[in-house]
Amino acid sequence: MIINDKKRCTGKFDIVVVGAGLGGLTAANVLAKRGWKVLLVEQHFQLGGLATCFRRKHHIFDVALHGFPVGMRKTLRKYWSKKMAERIIQVPSIRFDNPQFSLDTTFTKEDFMDILVEKFGVERSVVNAFFAELDGMNYYDDRSMTNRELFEKYFPGRNDVVRLLMEPITYANGSTLDEPAITYGIVFSNFMSKGVYTFLGGTNAMLDMMVDELHTNGVEIRTNAMMEKINFDSHGRVAAAVIDGRAVECSAVLSNGNILSTARDWAGMDRFSKEFAEKINSVRLNNSSCQVYMGLKPGESIEPMGDLLFTSTHPVFEPKAILSKNVTSRTYSIYYPSIRPGSTDYTIVASMNADFADWAGLDGDAYKLEKQKLADDTLADLETRLPGITDKLDHVEVATPKTFKRYTLHGGGASFGTKFEGLEVSMDLSKEIPGLFHAGSVGIIMSGWLGAANYGVIVANHIDAYLEKPS
Repeated sequence: MIINDKKRCTGKFDIVVVGAGLGGLTAANVLAKRGWKVLLVEQHFQLGGLATCFRRKHHIFDVALHGFPVGMRKTLRKYWSKKMAERIIQVPSIRFDNPQFSLDTTFTKEDFMDILVEKFGVERSVVNAFFAELDGMNYYDDRSMTNRELFEKYFPGRNDVVRLLMEPITYANGSTLDEPAITYGIVFSNFMSKGVYTFLGGTNAMLDMMVDELHTNGVEIRTNAMMEKINFDSHGRVAAAVIDGRAVECSAVLSNGNILSTARDWAGMDRFSKEFAEKINSVRLNNSSCQVYMGLKPGESIEPMGDLLFTSTHPVFEPKAILSKNVTSRTYSIYYPSIRPGSTDYTIVASMNADFADWAGLDGDAYKLEKQKLADDTLADLETRLPGITDKLDHVEVATPKTFKRYTLHGGGASFGTKFEGLEVSMDLSKEIPGLFHAGSVGIIMSGWLGAANYGVIVANHIDAYLEKPS
């Protein structure tokens, strides 16, 4: 996972993939297996983007939210390896705990439907109709209906029901009630099929296996490598990627970075038509995140309390409250030793959606104080669920939107990419600039492990078709 290959980028390639998130990694692997010469460059010293991890003392902390749909198994089997697909295991217990309800679920469609009927008193026919509408949603549907209108259509005045159905998706990709309903429906339907899954061995094991597969297929990987700009030929086509001051010849560039920096910094806005430039400038960044990483001392343990806990002390579901710096809502990912066979380590990661603006102006002592407050408040909340947990910890660390901006270079530390309008810009980028493609997190739908990997496959197919065309 940590390549630490500081050799300068040289040679000529068919494709340069910039950014080693799951979209970039998967695209690079697909293209290499098809025989193309691929260079994968990453500005950080390790791979994975936000689907990564880091080590502190004897702990390995996973950064990405603990869980993805079962479809990840098929994606890994088809585009990576059977061995990786066999590592996809179901997360057995997911818990909700807030002032409106407390419950445990397997997060399957059938379980959620039964909960809505038996615990929330919704008519079975209404529940069936709601899920039928979600199952029928696709990317090309009418976008005029918002999430708010969708929920009001089926569950008028039922904020508690909306909380059950919406809160996990808001945590996972920053969705609000005012986004297009299809951005919710498609993601929720994916998760609702057969529950939530994770990778046996942890994120580090998955990335190590990916690196082995990439090397086997001939992908050249460079970390600590900074993409600066794209050079074009006389016909306006991609001709080279300028990396650390050196032009690397290539026929195509695939950006796995933020769509706005891709267009503005690497390509240059003068390369786009006036109409397309206006679309680029209308793209809104999504929100960011805070996380508190907690590791238990060697020999300490905790009783099983679920693998994912969606918690809140806020009286009702309100997306703005989830973003507030005055944190009332947290998702706890609990990593038991069983996730990494042979390990005895317990780690807990608390994730909170956040607004970059609340942190951007803090420097020096003020920033340190706010980070400490976030840690203290999180520990106080966790003590109500695991009494005595503070004394069992030997490491606590905080990440803020400024942390995510530093390590990902995303504007505003945008953990979830862009709002929905970013998807059209991303998909149409190569129509404006031949040879320039994008597979980053856009449109909310493409957030998360499965969405990112599958988008990498989709764009790899477009690149394959482009390179096969005669000049």
